[in-house]
Amino acid sequence: MIKVILVDDHTLIRDGLKSLLKSERTIQIIGEAENGQQLLDLLETTTPDVIMLDLNMPVMDGFETLQHLKEKYPAVKVLILTMLDQESYVHKVRSAGAMGYVLKTAGRDELVHAIKTVANDNSFISSEVAINLLKKANNPDGAAQNAGSKNNPELSKREMEVLKLIAEGYTNAEIADKLFASKRTIESHRQHLIEKTKARNTATLIKYAIQEGLID
Repeated sequence: MIKVILVDDHTLIRDGLKSLLKSERTIQIIGEAENGQQLLDLLETTTPDVIMLDLNMPVMDGFETLQHLKEKYPAVKVLILTMLDQESYVHKVRSAGAMGYVLKTAGRDELVHAIKTVANDNSFISSEVAINLLKKANNPDGAAQNAGSKNNPELSKREMEVLKLIAEGYTNAEIADKLFASKRTIESHRQHLIEKTKARNTATLIKYAIQEGLID
């Protein structure tokens, strides 16, 4: 029996995962947490085989959580479960100690396979992410050309939408209303934009975006 802890700030996601894995007899959900800090508190009394960890969370996100897990619980295996499919994130979390990377769009079979693979001390990368990595590996010239033509970070469609609204002067709450998202989600997008573009703050983020032609 593989003992698993779910870590995601959305109750709907955790409930969905529990429902999805309910019929799998070899996997047991023994705990859940809304953020990294709750997970660390839980680990004082609970010992899992695998931690399914989201990256975008309040209080303590997945990246910071990985650092603590590497220091305090190196034997525990971590499977990242996220919507972020950028290559840079895959490399970042794997270098931080995560053994697996699976997207939230994955089906039940892939999810179960990912958990079992990681539990057996093997690496796992979501098929969708793996295909993108292979495409880049098989076309290094094209990747180099793209990188050389414009030194832009990889921004998702939603991040571009948020960036344009930020540039137009909308607040997080107003952007959330326009995009039918929570304010916390928009705050996460804003932070990721700053991290990806290496901007110091919102003002330099907008300046960077205009200079690089990301927005008009």
